[in-house]
Amino acid sequence: MNKIISEFKHRREALKAQLKPKSLVLLMAPPPILRNGDNVFPYRADSNFFYLSGFTEPEAVLLILSQDLGGQSILFSRPRDPDLERWDGFMLGQEGAISELGIDEAYAIAEFEQNLPQYLQQVTSVYAPWGKMPCLDKIVMVTQKNLKKQVRRGVSWPTEFIDVQSTIDEMRVIKSVHEIALMRRAAEISVKAHQAAMQFTKTGLHEYEVEAHFSYHCALNNARMQAYSPIVAGGANACILHYKQNTDPLKDGDLLLLDAGCEYGYYASDITRTFPVNGRFSEAQKHIYELVLAAQLAGIAAVKPGALWNEVQHVMLEILTTGLVKLGLLKGDVKTLIAQKAFLQFYMHGSGHFLGLDVHDAGAYKVEGEWRTMKPGMVLTVEPGLYIDAHDQTVDAQWRGIGVRIEDDVVVTQQGCEVLSAGLVKTVADIEAWMAR
Repeated sequence: MNKIISEFKHRREALKAQLKPKSLVLLMAPPPILRNGDNVFPYRADSNFFYLSGFTEPEAVLLILSQDLGGQSILFSRPRDPDLERWDGFMLGQEGAISELGIDEAYAIAEFEQNLPQYLQQVTSVYAPWGKMPCLDKIVMVTQKNLKKQVRRGVSWPTEFIDVQSTIDEMRVIKSVHEIALMRRAAEISVKAHQAAMQFTKTGLHEYEVEAHFSYHCALNNARMQAYSPIVAGGANACILHYKQNTDPLKDGDLLLLDAGCEYGYYASDITRTFPVNGRFSEAQKHIYELVLAAQLAGIAAVKPGALWNEVQHVMLEILTTGLVKLGLLKGDVKTLIAQKAFLQFYMHGSGHFLGLDVHDAGAYKVEGEWRTMKPGMVLTVEPGLYIDAHDQTVDAQWRGIGVRIEDDVVVTQQGCEVLSAGLVKTVADIEAWMAR
């Protein structure tokens, strides 16, 4: 059994170890989504389904039995169809699911509903991502209802329905060596694309041209899918946190905020750089940028085993708030301003998020009401920013319309942390030098 198959099998074993006796897990891979006419969106498997199976085709159900019931992993999926394969490409089929993914049993998806009663009769608890896949919810509830009608025949049915989402989320918080290797590669590809986009940028281009250049360089390195819709925000557009229009012209004297990251092997990268369209920061832009960079560097330094999740945010908040007072954008005592959340006028999002199969990856930031402690294998972003609205009359005109965010992908290690996106320049001097090449 190769290492990748072994990893998926290990994940299923880890999940089974957390199940109640006489239980099963159900996960569904949805059908493709119609885009227009008979054309569908590019298919991307559900992250949890992929995490436990490695299966990437649509219309499938993964069933996992608890250890006391045999512990089998059973996949219901589309059978191989030569006619369909001629149009859409190779299908794994039932034999392939067993040989290529290490699944114990595999059947055609058409057999799922008719076979589900025999499994539900054996269990008292059913784990599923309830509410996430209404189709699966309906099938299970209808099947249970039909089983209840057979009570006089001695038929039994499950009486407990447990949300499996939080259990799988917790498993996904700590990444394996294989997962980190994929994320390292995703970051490397995105770094190259950011580097190319920086040198490509100049006055007179449009935001969408920079987006196209970034995506092109990702695709050249076998990363055709973006982990999220790129944010390419020139000038005051950078103050719109999830700006997605990417249509405006790039003006001389403006900054460009590029928040973009590819997906590689199903794993995300998420990197942001802010740089001058004409290659040179103005004095006001430089002040804001260097303040954000100082906060980000301190935040990264705070990432280490044993640190609490909110400590990284607090470290950056102190630096940002202190700097805003020095620049005259805020007035008052730093501690008081933080307590009053005065920084929200210019910094209105958190310090970062988990990163993995999803760009905002699985995992709770508080555990039993307490901030999570960082452990080796966690991967997160560190991304402070400052956003000064172009119409904010409470600040001096020189600051208006400046938006800066700096974001890197960071893995917690035994000694501290590793910045997966460290190859991308981010000091003022290095950015200006890189764009001048």
